[in-house]
Amino acid sequence: MDLEKSMAFYELLGLKETRRYQSEAGRFTLVYLAPPGQEDAPLELTYNWDGDDGLPADSRHFGHLAYGVDNIYETCKHLQDNGIVINRPPRDGRMAFIRSPDNISIELLQNGDALEPAEPWASMESTGHW
Repeated sequence: MDLEKSMAFYELLGLKETRRYQSEAGRFTLVYLAPPGQEDAPLELTYNWDGDDGLPADSRHFGHLAYGVDNIYETCKHLQDNGIVINRPPRDGRMAFIRSPDNISIELLQNGDALEPAEPWASMESTGHW
C-alpha cells in the first residue's frame, strides 16, 4: 500500500495529519489524522513498511485503524450483541480487533491501563484474520 496515496485520500475527506510516529524496530509508521477542531479524536493509520505480500486476500492490507475505548469489555459486548464478530477478543484486557463491513481491520484499545483479564474474553479464541 502507498502511504502517500492513502494520506491524499483521507485529506480529501477533510482529515489532516496531526502527528506521526515511526518504529524502526517494529518496521511500521503510525499516522494520526483528524478533522480540524477535532484533534482529540484522531484516526490512527498503521503502515507496515514491509508490505503485506503473502497474506490472505482478506487480510489487513494497509494495517488497521485503531480507536481508544473507555471499557474494552463493555465495548466488545455491545458490538457482539449487535452482530459484530470479535475477531481477536480482549484476552489481555487491553486490545481487541474487529472488521468493518468493508473488511477494514479495526483495533480497539483500552484507554489507560489494561483491565484485569476476565471471562468470557480471557479464554475466547480468535476467529478469522484480524
